[in-house]
Amino acid sequence: MKHFLEILVSWGPLGIFILSGLDSAGVPVPAAVDILLLALAAKNPSQAYFIAILTIAGSVAGCMSLFYAARKGGRAYFEGNPSISTGKFQEWFERYGLATVFVTTLVPMIPTPTKAFVLSAGILGVNPRPFFLVVLLGRVLHYFGLAYLGIQLGDDAVAYLKSHGWYLAGFALALCAALFVVLKVSEKMGSAQSVE
Repeated sequence: MKHFLEILVSWGPLGIFILSGLDSAGVPVPAAVDILLLALAAKNPSQAYFIAILTIAGSVAGCMSLFYAARKGGRAYFEGNPSISTGKFQEWFERYGLATVFVTTLVPMIPTPTKAFVLSAGILGVNPRPFFLVVLLGRVLHYFGLAYLGIQLGDDAVAYLKSHGWYLAGFALALCAALFVVLKVSEKMGSAQSVE
C-alpha cells in the first residue's frame, strides 16, 4: 500500500484526484490527501486551485460511490465492522440530518469519521441531490482552504498544519457546538409552532 501511495504522489494532480477518490470511497489513508494537497499547492501556487478542484472532484466521486454502495448493502458493512456503532451514527444522523455530513466533510476529525455518516445517509435513504450538494460545499470549503494555506505558507504549510492540529480540532468542535445549538433552537421553534 505504501508503494502504491508513493506512485500516486509522484503523479501529482492526477494522483491526488485518485487518492482523494479512494479515501472518500472507504480506503483508509488518514491525512494523506490534505498533506499532499498542501505540498502540491506550496510547490505550484499557480496550479493550487486547479489541484484543489481535482481533489474535490475525486472526493465527491468517492463519497457518492460509498453513498450508493450503502444504499444497496450498507447494513452489511455496519454489521461486519464492530468498531462502528450503528445505532450512535444513525441516531445522530436521524436527529441532525445532513448537518452531520457537512461538518465532517468540512473539518474531518477522527472522532467523527466522514465515511460513517456517508454510509448512514445511504442506509437511511437520503435524497442523493441534497446529499451531493452538502458534500460538495463541505469539500469546496475544506480543500480550497488548504490550497490557500499552501499558497500563503509555501514549504511551511505542512509543518503548520501538523503543529496547529489542536487549533483546527478546536475549530471543528466549536463549529459542531454552534451547529448543535442552531439545530436545537430550530427544533424548539418547530415544536412550539406545531403546538400552536
